[in-house]
Amino acid sequence: MSRRKEPAIPNDILDQLLAGTDAATALSQGGLLDSLKKAFAERALNAEMDHHLGQEDQGANSRNGYGRKTVTTDGGRIEIEVPRDRESSFEPQIVRKRQRRLTDVDEIVLSLYAKGMTTGEISAHFSEIYGASVSKETVSRITDKVVAEMNDWATRPLDAVYAAVFIDAIHVKVRDGQVANRPVYAAIGVTVDGCKDVLGLWMGVGGEGAKFWMSVLVDLKNRGVRDAFFVVCDGLKGLPEVVANVWPQSVVQTCVVHLIRNTFRLVGRQDWDAVKRDVKLIYAAPGPDAALVAMDELEQKWQRKYGAMIRLWRNAWEEFVPFLDYDVEIRKVICSTNAIESLNARYRRAVRARGHFPTEQAAMKCLYLVTRSLDPTGKGGVRWTMRWKPVINAFAITFGDRWPGAETY
Repeated sequence: MSRRKEPAIPNDILDQLLAGTDAATALSQGGLLDSLKKAFAERALNAEMDHHLGQEDQGANSRNGYGRKTVTTDGGRIEIEVPRDRESSFEPQIVRKRQRRLTDVDEIVLSLYAKGMTTGEISAHFSEIYGASVSKETVSRITDKVVAEMNDWATRPLDAVYAAVFIDAIHVKVRDGQVANRPVYAAIGVTVDGCKDVLGLWMGVGGEGAKFWMSVLVDLKNRGVRDAFFVVCDGLKGLPEVVANVWPQSVVQTCVVHLIRNTFRLVGRQDWDAVKRDVKLIYAAPGPDAALVAMDELEQKWQRKYGAMIRLWRNAWEEFVPFLDYDVEIRKVICSTNAIESLNARYRRAVRARGHFPTEQAAMKCLYLVTRSLDPTGKGGVRWTMRWKPVINAFAITFGDRWPGAETY
């Protein structure tokens, strides 16, 4: 016969808390449970402040009273006191600045996991910051709960038409007998409403070809994507041919940002300014003919010193040129990838913090949780970081017969 487990809160303490209070009152809005949540949040915030002040190098910083903040819980709204410091350098984690909902332990664990912390590091974090015991096994169970959610996300219906789909790789280290680099491919769609949406994540093995890309694009097509005006990628072997089969009207475009970044890896720092001016004449040219003239001039000027840079541009030329046929507002979407780069930066930061992952699933969970943190509701992505009205007008005019709602659809 198994022994009964000890309760998380001793019965004598519960009896004291419930003295003179019936169950209905304890569970009601504003009742005992809300009081406990308030007490826990304030205790945790004060523990965080103590830890923060203990890490200060100069020791000049100190507490500076409390501010009041109203947050929403599952039971209603409660007011908590948030400690302040004189230098205003305190960044609380249990209830973050501008956070309006009281986060539970599961969400804290998932947030820390998305930042690349291991289960052991998260367990130690809870012990150090909150004085709470959360075992590695518990942390692992919490993160495992997200697998079903991740699978639902990976099969959710998508829009019929995207202005552009960017496909890029993030490299992770997976320990499978021995640690090896594995690419994870992310497809990021720009909706016709001007939102960025991560369409999916796929684990590769390196050196993927047409068969792999066919499976990725057929997955997207089966989930509802019938057309993408541009598919932007960077040297992914076999992908252009597959795009031509799955979305025959799509323009396959080399990622201009990656092309420029790779250019400067082949150029000495002393020549960066000069090459930058010459390269800009190519990607900012009014049309393909003017770009070719600028390319010839670049080759004539730099071939002897930087032959590898010239080969880079010549090899990419066929898939670099297409966007030059379009309106300047459409070009901005192809070239201005700040929103894409910000997502990749978050992925890379989490991967670097982790070092390596024990399994493919652990790596995918981490990247999914990074994605989830950008849009916790999963209801429409994140706004593109540019004025979208001129862009949508340019796309609607240029691709009018393929625009959502057109007769062809």
